[in-house]
Amino acid sequence: MSSDDIRTLLGAAPDPQPLAELRRLADVRRELARAEEVQVRKARIAGFSWQAIAGALGVTRQAVHKKFGRR
Repeated sequence: MSSDDIRTLLGAAPDPQPLAELRRLADVRRELARAEEVQVRKARIAGFSWQAIAGALGVTRQAVHKKFGRR
């Protein structure tokens, strides 16, 4: 995936100022992390296993449980 593809996915034109672009990307990363946490919580409430959630995220069961399991 090219950097242009990533920008398209993020939905914004790159800022010509590197620090401003880094701040924008940090905001996107925080928003994505919050959205992921919400969806993991919804999946657990719906009865999905840690293994199923891990598969959807492309990580191990242990990794997803460590990140979200004790909240």
